[in-house]
This record gives sequence, structure tokens and C-alpha cells, in this order.
Amino acid sequence: NVLETALEAELTEHLGHEHGQTPIAANMRNGTRSKTVLTEIGPVEIEVPRDRDGSFEPVIVPKRKRRLDGIDQIVLSLSARGLTTGEIAAHFEEVYGAKVSKDTISRITEKVAGELAEWSARPLDPIYPVLFVDAVVVKVRDGQVRNTPFYVVMGVTTSGEREILGIWAGDGGEGARFWLQVFSELKNRGVEDVLIAVCDGLKGLPEAITTTWERTVVQQCIVHLIRNSFRYAGRQHRDGIVKALKPVYTAPSEQAAKDRFAEFTAEWGQRYPAIVRLWESSWAEFVPFLEYDVEIRRVICTTNAIESINARYRRAVRARGHFPNETAALKCLYLVTRSLDPTGGGRARWVMRWKPALNAFAITFAGRFERTTQQ
Repeated sequence: NVLETALEAELTEHLGHEHGQTPIAANMRNGTRSKTVLTEIGPVEIEVPRDRDGSFEPVIVPKRKRRLDGIDQIVLSLSARGLTTGEIAAHFEEVYGAKVSKDTISRITEKVAGELAEWSARPLDPIYPVLFVDAVVVKVRDGQVRNTPFYVVMGVTTSGEREILGIWAGDGGEGARFWLQVFSELKNRGVEDVLIAVCDGLKGLPEAITTTWERTVVQQCIVHLIRNSFRYAGRQHRDGIVKALKPVYTAPSEQAAKDRFAEFTAEWGQRYPAIVRLWESSWAEFVPFLEYDVEIRRVICTTNAIESINARYRRAVRARGHFPNETAALKCLYLVTRSLDPTGGGRARWVMRWKPALNAFAITFAGRFERTTQQ
């Protein structure tokens, strides 16, 4: 039992000698006494060590305290890592020496449903300089196991932080009506303006964005272009492809980008013609990116920041294998979001140099930016 081991270590420190060693002072160990402490998972019986003169005051399980807090957080943290109720129960028995039923663990995780509903309806900022739309594919058992896309909408705030605005379950056949519902929901929660929306070529999505926020610029997601390029590349060549593509999307102008892409084609086109065709077919949606100030480009093209979030989501859903329904999958994804940030919004700094980017947005989107941020 971890609690008993920790209590024994506390007493050793208090007495100044290990169990079985000759005492330095008159005070020494004096057996144990049984104590039942109440936790969120039910009563747990432990043996608390005693000293002869009664001066030992345990910190982990204080005298006269019969309730220990924090069990809920342990359960939710393990659930966010993708552990099943059975695996969490086994963890408690192995680590804490406490038997916890699957039903008890389910009741703890079920509390998240109400919290998820509140989180999904919380008020949002009036403006987001950049909005990202990305998908996490989850296996859901609905009669039979099928791949279900869950769409994560992330915003970059005016203070340079990432915020997860919401998560929506799709069915793989999403169109303009679905996306209009998603963005109308965000608008109803307080989002008055979005400067740049970064997304993949999902059907109906660009139209839904501009219907909701007329002046929003819809930009092809560079991260998706790179990610989709990997579908055609051997794993051993990915680093080389990334290195060869970087001069294309960091070029100072469209002509420079075309020149760098010609160099990429000369190096990789014969081996991977599908990657060349992918970039050629996406070129018209990619080009607007080159018109932005380099600081705005950094915000849009922060591949590591986007992929690190996706990696956390994917790790959790892979650990579970599949979910019994969409609600269970949503709870897991929400718990991951919650674990990223104590406020529940998944907030974290997006780029290190935010002030230059803020100034670039203010100049590029003069009038809109200041009006909304000063309200």
C-alpha cells in the first residue's frame, strides 16, 4: 500500500533512524493502529505507524482526519490518458492497495458530462486573429465499429494563447449545413469576428465561414498540406521532404515559392509524383498565405503547436481502442483538453514572439482588429 509506505517514511524521518536500526534517542517505533479513511472511491483501511512518546504527526494522513481528497482527479487524469474503467481499477489496486469497482469509476467520470456541457456553452472572446479546424478520427462502436471524425476548433487569442473553442462529432459526410451550425454556435457564444480561418478542403466549410463572418479570409492549412504529403512518402524520406518543402512555404513571394517548388519537383517529383500533384492542385488556396507578413505566417504555420495537441488526442483514443458511443468519445477528448490547462480551455502560449505578430495583425486588418479588441 503506497499510503502505508509513505507513512512509514515519514516516521523514519521523524525518528531519525530506519526500522530495525538502533534508536539514537529514547523515542522509537511503537507498532501501528488501524484507521479507515474515506475517499471519493469509498473507505480504505490502512495501518498508521506510531511512536512511543506520541509526538509523530503524519502529514499524508493527519491525525483525526478521516477523509482524503484528490481521488477524483486521479481517476479523471488516468481516463484522460485513455485507460478503461477496468484498467483504472487495476491501477488503484496495484498502486494504492485499494479495491475500486468499475461502477464507482464510471460514476466519477460521469460527473464530467455536466462539466462538458458547461464548457461547450461557455462565453468566448469577441475576436480571434486565427481559427484552426482540425479532425481527430476515433473508432466508435455503433452497431459496428466505425471511424468517426471529431472536429476540434482552436483559436489564437489576442493575447497570443491557444484556446480550444469546442469539439463536435461528425459522421464523415459533413457539408455546409453542418459547418454553418458549428460556426453559428461559436457566434452565439460571443465570437464577432475571425480574421483568418485555417482549414483543410472540407466540403462546405469555406462557405459556412464566410456566411458567418463575411470578411474572414479562408486559408489552406499548411500543416494539412504537409501531413497529406506524408501519405505518399516513405517514412525514411519524411525528414528530407519537410526540409525541401520548407523553402516553398517560407518564400518571400509567390514567384520565389514557384522557384523553390520547381527545385522540390526536380529532387522528389520522380519518386513521389503524387506529392507534386497535391501541391499543384492546392496552389490557388495556398498562395494567399504568401501575402502575409512573416509574423502572421509564423502564427498560421506553427506546425509543432498543432501537432502536439493532436498527438495528445490521438494517444488517448488509441489507448482506448474504441468507444461504446459518441458521448464516451467526447468525454475522453474533453478530459484531454482539460488536462492541457486547469481552466479547461486548453490555453497555452501559441508563439514565443507575440507582440510583433499582434502589430502585424493590427496593420493588416486595420479597423476591425482595434474595434473589437477595445470593446
